Amino acid sequence: MMSLLVVGAIVISIVLGYRTKINIGLFAIAFAYLLGCFGLGLSPREVIASWPLNIFFIIFSVCLFYSFAIVNGTLEKLAEHLMYRCRNFPHLLPFAIFFAAVVISALGAGYYTVLAFMAPLTLLLCARTGLNLIIGAMAVNYGALAGANFVSSQSGIIFRSLMTQAGLSDSQAFINSAGIFASTLIVPVVVLGGLILFNRRRGVAMATLDHVERPLPLNREQKMTLWLTLLMMATVLLPPIASLVAPNNAAIALLNSKVDIGLIASVFSVIALLLKLGDERKAIASLPWGTIIMICGVGMLISIAIKAGTIDMLGAWIGTSIPPVLIAVAFGVVAACMSLFASTLGVVTPALFPLVPSIAASLGIDPMVIFIAIVVGAQATSISPFSSGGSLILGSCPGDEERAGLLPKLLFRAAPLGFVAALLFNLLLTFVL
Repeated sequence: MMSLLVVGAIVISIVLGYRTKINIGLFAIAFAYLLGCFGLGLSPREVIASWPLNIFFIIFSVCLFYSFAIVNGTLEKLAEHLMYRCRNFPHLLPFAIFFAAVVISALGAGYYTVLAFMAPLTLLLCARTGLNLIIGAMAVNYGALAGANFVSSQSGIIFRSLMTQAGLSDSQAFINSAGIFASTLIVPVVVLGGLILFNRRRGVAMATLDHVERPLPLNREQKMTLWLTLLMMATVLLPPIASLVAPNNAAIALLNSKVDIGLIASVFSVIALLLKLGDERKAIASLPWGTIIMICGVGMLISIAIKAGTIDMLGAWIGTSIPPVLIAVAFGVVAACMSLFASTLGVVTPALFPLVPSIAASLGIDPMVIFIAIVVGAQATSISPFSSGGSLILGSCPGDEERAGLLPKLLFRAAPLGFVAALLFNLLLTFVL
């Protein structure tokens, strides 16, 4: 009975969040308190302790460092330069948009930030060049997602934290996160390539990009920010990679054990402030507080679900009702359906990732396959107008008429196309790995 109440609370939190436009995480915190204290008999202190402090600190510290690149215009200027470099290849514009979004997002801007400033630019380019709106929207959405999945960027960090909380080691989480990034990079390239070839065979013409003006060079603060960002990424990535290459080296193992991306980002934030690369108040104000509250609030409710046995019950049902060969595909389908209306980071992965280790161990499946299937499935339908990505793209439309025309295209063409591509990829992944 309690498990059903917890599942109902998660669903109601999502529904109320989207109907009232109030952060889903706030509803989740309220339900965690009511169900935890009055349903499971937990003390208020135990409910408060379910706040995922590790995830909160990592997101806060990493986003604080990357916010300097947002505040001083480094990421926006970099996007303009990447677009300008591709002006002589109009038919490759979707790939230019995609890879620009990947690079900017991987450098730490994160999914929502990239969409916020690149979606309007993409829709403007579609209007001026004749690029299909669906292709443009999918390119920028796919790119922002894939880049954010990089192991040292926002989504990749969250995935790794969720995996370690589910019981995986740091090295296993790192490898799985790298697999997720590679997969979400491959799927869009194949999909966009197919759409470009299809449109070219139909004879759809595009105008030139001669109107794209040469952007101004990066100033001192922007250059220093870019170099500091690359240095931080190297500091975070090199020790775990070296540990994988030389697992028996004691010095490398010691160094890797001391690496924590949250603490490293905090050090680099201090360096950025000392170098005067941005205003501290603006940097803190630009943090994705809404996303942080949503992820941590839902994390509290998921913690209550674990204590109530909901996760174990759901895992047992999946393990006994679905053939082992289709487990990963089933997870991908469930994630895709959830992502039509909910956030991948705030709802889908916190709910599904805890199920993976036990199911993978009992059925002899590589957990990385299931983790990849979940993220690929969830991000395939994130372009739905009822999900975070699609709503941001719709919000970038210049007028109500354009918005009304784009909504059905996102819902009935882009989301189903992404779902089919994800389903085929997950089937292939299941039988190859």
